[in-house]
Amino acid sequence: GDQIVTCDAVEMLACSLVSVSGSFLPTDICRLQRQTPGCLDRHASGTLGITMLDGPLKVGTRGSPLALAQAYETKRRLAAAFPDELGADDAVEIKIIKTTGDMVLDKALKELGGKGLFTKELDVQLLNGEVDICVHSMKDVPTWLVPGTVLPCNLEREDTRDAWISPNAASPSELPAGSIIGTASLRRQAQILARNPDVKCVNFRGNVQTRLKKLQEGVVDATLLAYAGLNRMNMTEHLTSVLEFDEMLPAVAQGAIGIQCREGDAEILRYLDALNHEETKLAVDCERAFLAALDGNCRTPIAGQARLVEGQLLFQGLIAKPDGSIIFETSRAGTPADAVQMGADAGAELKGKCGDDFETFFAGDDVAPEPVSSMSSKTTDGLGGYVEA
Repeated sequence: GDQIVTCDAVEMLACSLVSVSGSFLPTDICRLQRQTPGCLDRHASGTLGITMLDGPLKVGTRGSPLALAQAYETKRRLAAAFPDELGADDAVEIKIIKTTGDMVLDKALKELGGKGLFTKELDVQLLNGEVDICVHSMKDVPTWLVPGTVLPCNLEREDTRDAWISPNAASPSELPAGSIIGTASLRRQAQILARNPDVKCVNFRGNVQTRLKKLQEGVVDATLLAYAGLNRMNMTEHLTSVLEFDEMLPAVAQGAIGIQCREGDAEILRYLDALNHEETKLAVDCERAFLAALDGNCRTPIAGQARLVEGQLLFQGLIAKPDGSIIFETSRAGTPADAVQMGADAGAELKGKCGDDFETFFAGDDVAPEPVSSMSSKTTDGLGGYVEA
């Protein structure tokens, strides 16, 4: 019969996940599985992880406007690929899941723990069978996946570059001394300060709409966003310029959407196989291997990009001190079959350049606290924004 994970077990795991600074350990999942056999099944059928859908395919997603745009794009593609099975509007259901990263906006990502801030709560729902797939911005997904889950699908990638938004300058290097740039990203801060050390970077959290509103209030002189996000929401009218790789190398997996499911879920894997864009997945796998070799997260200024050019896979990556005083760069060229090895080798090379104390290399100036705005005293809505009075 049906084997549904117990409420007590879910609460135990959820409590261990939503801690602001707590780490997400494999033992948490193992303990849940031992206490509740079949917890990876919506309906256990004798084979772990096999799901037979008896209702809508449930899509887990964060609740920000960008996350929802990505979830509905996934729904559209599923309907187009499987019109007889998933073409009806009620065949695929979107389920919003609030995450720690969206609920706590007054702290830098580094202070919150750095890994899994936008995915932990989705992992719980996926393992519990409350959703069948989770749609992620790939740059938010830790390189270590929760046991019992896989990430077999990347949709075709958008433009991966960063968008520069400022009423005062066409690029970071053109801002006058003393200017304030809003960004929660140590990667962006390091590359900005390397070229313009006389500006200041401050924490700047929230969904795209929230950050644009803060910029319009004048609390900062500029901010940066992923161009892909603006493009997906048809908001490119806000950008001042798009930064090329030589000025701002993007984050690992930036611009890519990933879809996660339970391991061994044959029906869901069949759907996702049809949606996977192989060129994007090759590039993302290469970049994530680079990040994994460096044990990278939100606490570390790391950038990496791979792309296929005339059948050859090209990779470039960098690591930096948070203040931009030191940047180490590397590049690789190889065949698509070597994607993961290329990324891992590049990461090992840069790690070796940091010396014996890898952690000390990344120590230094963190992003400064966020300046006061009209939203400073408001309650967060759990969707990357604030509750309006």
